[in-house]
Amino acid sequence: MASVGATPKLRSRKLGAAIALDDVDRKVMNLMQGSFPLAPRPYAHIAELAAISEEEVLSRVSHLIKERIIRQVTPIYDTRALGYESMLVAAKVDPENPHRAASVINEHPGVSHNYLRNHEFNLWFTLATEPDSKLGLDGTLDVLAALTGAESIRQLPTLQLFKIRMDLEMEGDTKALSSPGAEQSPAILSAVAYDESDIAVIKATQGSMPIIAEPYAPAAEALGVTVKDLLAQMTTMVERGLLRRVAAILFHRRAGFSANGMGVWEVPEDRIMEVGMRMASFRGISHCYQRPTYADWPYSVFTMAHGRSKEECDAILDSIAQDTGIDGRATLYSSTEFKKIRLLYFTDDFKRWESEHAA
Repeated sequence: MASVGATPKLRSRKLGAAIALDDVDRKVMNLMQGSFPLAPRPYAHIAELAAISEEEVLSRVSHLIKERIIRQVTPIYDTRALGYESMLVAAKVDPENPHRAASVINEHPGVSHNYLRNHEFNLWFTLATEPDSKLGLDGTLDVLAALTGAESIRQLPTLQLFKIRMDLEMEGDTKALSSPGAEQSPAILSAVAYDESDIAVIKATQGSMPIIAEPYAPAAEALGVTVKDLLAQMTTMVERGLLRRVAAILFHRRAGFSANGMGVWEVPEDRIMEVGMRMASFRGISHCYQRPTYADWPYSVFTMAHGRSKEECDAILDSIAQDTGIDGRATLYSSTEFKKIRLLYFTDDFKRWESEHAA
């Protein structure tokens, strides 16, 4: 197993430390991440599963948002299904002042995640561009390279998507996180058909939903439709692959998950499908992809592990190595989170950024 760089210092930020949570908080947070339904009163459904009242669920979720443990409750739309181009990018920027490059990159509205990691390619970010972008991904990366003075930029698009499901297991221990579950076939990475009514729904619902008993009602009112009709359309959007789900997004560190390790693996070409599906099944893995290799980068499968410590992340990745027999691995830990947001689609921000930088 390869080791990349020194053990990182996991940064402690203002309001970044974990706070005490009781068992009911953990139960509610698990349910809010995975069981929030498209229903007129979704908190009543969560309450039934948690064996508490709807009022208590609303109170606890409001408190967890106020304490910055839950970031937001929001629909999660699929970037690729909407025709946006996206990829993971690794950039080699000035190691003495990566913050300057990070702030330049963060200004692009299609950058949803941006981390400093312990590698010579030290800045890792995700970038998306609109379907009608004049610059496209390549042109946008050229602009960002020039603006940041990056020595090198490596494009790491998704070739196979084995898993993308950012649920933090609030009730499971290290053994649970290090255990495999059911395997699923890779997701299809292609745009799907949608119309102006879908765009209207996305614009009305994206971003933070209100923490009220009927959270879909304000969007329905803004659209001039009934809640029943809005939920019916959102259900078809799930069926068509436009909407992945509605869920609570957590602040990792405040929720107790202070470490995230990107385990990258040297997997033989003829085993990528088998191994990728197996790695993706582990409960402590939120993202699993096949990405291109380079002469100086032999790692074809990427897995993102989240744990309450570096040791827990290592345990998850060690279990994967033992289970699959894949030993060639490097682990890149993040030391600074420069940006983490959910993208907002069909806004003027993309075109505004391009108009300022396209020349």
